[in-house]
Parts: sequence; structure tokens; C-alpha cells
Amino acid sequence: MTSLTPRPPYTDDELKALYPPNLELQLVQILLRHGERSPVSARFQNAGLPAFWPYCKAVRQLKSAVLDRHTEQFSTFEWKRRLEAFGPNDEPVLAAGPAGEIDAVCDMGMLTDRGRETTFDLGTRLRGLYVDRLRFLPPVLLNADALYLRATPIPRALDSVQETFTGLYPAHTRAPAFPAPAILTRAPGDETLFPNDSNCRRFAALSRAFARRTAERWNNTEEMAYLTKLYGKWMPEDSPRVAVDSRPRLSGIMDTINSTLAHGPETRLPPEFYDPKGREIIEKIGVEEWFSGYKESREYRALGIGGLLGDIVGRMVGSAERSTADGEYEVARKLKSGAIKDGRGATPIRFGLSGCHDTTLAGVLASLGAYETGKWPPYTSHIAIELFRKAGNNSDDSEPRNISSNPSTASSGLYNWLAWTSRAKPGKPPPGTIGRKRTEELSAREKATLDGYYVRLRYNDEVVTVPGCKAPGKHLEGDESFCTLDAFKAIVDKFVPQNWKQECRGNIKGPAFPSKPEPAGY
Repeated sequence: MTSLTPRPPYTDDELKALYPPNLELQLVQILLRHGERSPVSARFQNAGLPAFWPYCKAVRQLKSAVLDRHTEQFSTFEWKRRLEAFGPNDEPVLAAGPAGEIDAVCDMGMLTDRGRETTFDLGTRLRGLYVDRLRFLPPVLLNADALYLRATPIPRALDSVQETFTGLYPAHTRAPAFPAPAILTRAPGDETLFPNDSNCRRFAALSRAFARRTAERWNNTEEMAYLTKLYGKWMPEDSPRVAVDSRPRLSGIMDTINSTLAHGPETRLPPEFYDPKGREIIEKIGVEEWFSGYKESREYRALGIGGLLGDIVGRMVGSAERSTADGEYEVARKLKSGAIKDGRGATPIRFGLSGCHDTTLAGVLASLGAYETGKWPPYTSHIAIELFRKAGNNSDDSEPRNISSNPSTASSGLYNWLAWTSRAKPGKPPPGTIGRKRTEELSAREKATLDGYYVRLRYNDEVVTVPGCKAPGKHLEGDESFCTLDAFKAIVDKFVPQNWKQECRGNIKGPAFPSKPEPAGY
């Protein structure tokens, strides 16, 4: 519910079972929730909680690119940031921490020093698995051509990707002339890396409907009365009752509790807020309010997380079909306005990191029918979506796809594969890809492209299984957690929107709840 306690590293026996010798790991995509942060809003100052927290040392040493008109060259401008706030009679005052700190003060919802530590540590754990033990990634990185890095427009997500990447490849493990990696972001109106209710009217309407239903179910219960008894004295005088839709909302109370638990004693609430029974109630209701829609409604899945899962599947299919749709199209340094020079020199994507949010992770798991914990994703949680292929399945390769762990023998980026020949132009999708083509529309030859490939999900290093993959023929024989790529794509295809923006604008006043069951994960 708050900070993640990582499980111990896999034992040798666990590793052998998780990565069997008859399968070769081909592509890994990591969705990571940002690390610990300050609350997104200042709440409960009447309970003694400081509005501003002194846990963000990064703002003492910021750097920006600035253009010098005398030289027409960019240079780096170093600066520190201080926050101003409203004072008495609206006069400006410096925001200060509980002991008067003014130079390490966090903005609302900002990644804290603790959050930087835990996301760096996540990168270290990923290195331990994929570099040190599996030898899937090389120990020294020449460039980031085979890495797909992305973050939402919210700064804490970008900061978390950077910290995780640094833990995965610290400075001493990067080549001296390591070029700046590309990190992909989107404009808010195009963002699908989290459920975007701010820019999708229909999804906002669905979210409100499911929140109202949760309020109707829980607001007049003994559980809510118990919460009011705990927290009511610190609620607004004109609305002392705690409710799903109170002010602050129940989910806002949970946010502040979680944020304070993750940090030092200077920013703690009174003991009543940490009552175990109260926290359990809040979490249970919060999970229902925010994530039940994914389990029950195809439209909810489509508008909330379908675009992202369509992208994830598209990259896996692109990897299987040897096209730049594996993510290389977006990050290749050699992709000019025309095409990759002579159609060669492309570097297939091997590993992806996407900085996102709790709503992303829970939305993905719930939409795949794999969110059974009932627990809110802790800070720095992650989902590893791994693509495997049967060992020796080299039908389209003239050379084996072996990654070079020796940087002196790596001919291009992370590994030494035969250059791919797909051509792509910026602004247009890579040609020839079938990733966004629905399964029922694929030809027999296109379906054959997916043969021999498997998808496996691990959430916080624990394997999760998609229920629709349990049927005979839809998983690796003997292990239901390895879903065939064909079956996984078919499940996701059912809720990938054809035109997300158009569907967001339509059916605004339509029924919010499906007329018949639409279970997730099938």
C-alpha cells in the first residue's frame, strides 16, 4: 500500500524454473510506478502535517539547457529552485519545511530523495537479473540504441525512469563516449501511458459512474463509520464525515497516509491515521473505486489502458516479425527524414523502461484478469512483460540472435544481430507491421509469424497468469504462465481501441455499465 519491500533475489532453482532452457528471452518491457513522492495536495495541516516537505535535494542542483546568442551554442545553466507560496494577506512567502528548510523543498507530488533511492535500487535489481545472472543485457553499454525509454508528462515518472536507468547502467558501466539516450514523452492529449481521464471525456464519465457506485455501496456502512470515528475530527467542520466522495476524498486521505508512511517522522500524521484496520478498509474501497471498471467493462479497459497494451503488444509482434515496430522506429539514432540508411544498420529493441503510475499498473493487471491481490500498487512497483521464443526458432534469421556481453565485439549497440531491413518514416507507423491488426483479420501467413513466441508477466517479481491463457493450446505445455503470443494478442485485441480519440469523444451519455458480463482476461 505504501513502499515496496522487494522479495529476495531468485534462487538458482527458481531462476531455472522461471527461465527454462527451451525458451530464449527476446524482449523485456518494464512498466514501473514512480518512487516515493510528496502528497499531490496539501492536506491535514490542522493535524500538524507540514504543507511542504524538505525531502527533495535535487532542487538544489538543477541544470537547464540555455542558448547563448553570442555563440549560437547551447550550454548548461546550473540553478537551485525555491518555492513561493501565499502568505498573510496574499503576500508571497517562501515555502519552508518543518524546520524552516527552504532549499530542498518538494513541490506537490514530487519524487523525493527516498523515491530516487528506491527507483535506483530497482534498476540495480534489474541489472542483477538481466545482466549478471541471465546475461541478457551486456555489462557495459556502448549506446542506448536497443533500449526503449518512455515516461508520462508528470515529472516524477521521468525522474524515476532516469534513476532506474542509472541503477541498471551506472556511469562506470557506460562507454566513455556514450551518446545521450532518447526518452519518449507525449503531449497530455496523446498520453496513454496512464488512464487519461483528463483528455478522454467518455472515460472520465465511466470513472465517475464507477466512483458513484462505490460511494453508494460504502458511504453508509459500518466500515465508513469506523473511518469517520478515526479521522472525522480533522475533516472540514462543515463536512466532518468521511466518505468515498467527501472532501478530501477517501482516496486523497489514502494518498496522504501513504506518502507520510514512506518518509521521516517530521512529516507524520497523528497515530489514528495509521490504524491497521482503517488502512485496510481504505485500501479495499480505493481499489474497488479506481479499478473495478477494468474487471467489468470492455469499454473501460479500452479507453483506460487499451491504447497502452496495444502499443506493448505491437512492440512484441514487431520483435517477432523483425520490423522497426518493436520500438526501434521511435528511438533509432539513424532514423532520418527518409529511411534508415540503405535499410540497414538498425538495432532491434531488447529492453524497455516506461515510467508511469499506480493507475497504470493496476489498470494493466486488472484488464488482463491478473489483479487478484486487492492491494494498491506500492511505490516503485513494476510489471515485467517478457517475450520469449522457442530455442532454435531462427526461421527468419541468417544469424543467431545472441547478445554480445563483450563490448569489444559488439558491432552495433547492445548486441550483434544481422541488421534489419525495415524502412520507416517519421510521422508514419513502420511499414509491414501486424501488431495493431486484429487477430481475426490476420492471414495464415501473418499468424505463422507469431508461432513459437510466448509472453510472461511478473508483477514485483512474482509471476501472474492471465486466465484466458490457461486453455489448452494457449500456453507453453506444462506452464500456464507462458501465454502464446497469439493468444495474448487475441485477448488484448478485444479492448484495443481502433481510434482512441474518437471513442473518447463519443457515447458521452451512454450507459456506463455493460448490459451483460464482460470479464477481463479472456
